[in-house]
Amino acid sequence: MYQKHLRIQKFICLCCIIAAALSFIYALGMITDIYDALYSAAKVEGNPAKDKVTGAQIYYHMQDFNKQFVNASVVLILLGCLLFITQTHTRRKYYITNYLAVGAYCIATVWVSIWARIRIEAFAEQYRTTVSLEELLEYSTKWKTLYLDNTNLLDAHRTVVVISIATALALLGNTIWKIFLVRKENELIEAGKEAPNGTD
Repeated sequence: MYQKHLRIQKFICLCCIIAAALSFIYALGMITDIYDALYSAAKVEGNPAKDKVTGAQIYYHMQDFNKQFVNASVVLILLGCLLFITQTHTRRKYYITNYLAVGAYCIATVWVSIWARIRIEAFAEQYRTTVSLEELLEYSTKWKTLYLDNTNLLDAHRTVVVISIATALALLGNTIWKIFLVRKENELIEAGKEAPNGTD
């Protein structure tokens, strides 16, 4: 049982790093399509009157959030690395540092996921309701820029969020499982029985 648990534990910690890296990659490319479609059409930040396409200012509106999302994703990667630094992936028995690492990763991941989802959904809705697709089609045809008639790249955040939260829940579940196993082992020791030797 313990060997099986340790294998699952290593896999979960690895998934945490991968999920954090996925968030980082997504944050970097999230507004690529919007940049390609609207950057040249929004000539002056904060002055929509000069936009070549109605609603093109959304590109500028997303900049601060995008930078924050990238930074938050870097923090998640560092917290994922902390799991390995504290040997959370291999420890048979957790210590306070392991619980702190698990707690920090889970809380940060869930918070960033919920925050990012709320903000990105709002930007996607803003794109759908404020950008003039007729003007964008005319502009893209004239200047050979991207004609973006959907928010597919923004909507992809839902998959990233689900993966991120799932890994956090798996990490938390693993910790609860470990507490149960250690408690059972202690009960066996106290009963004077032989403790599990780490084999199935």
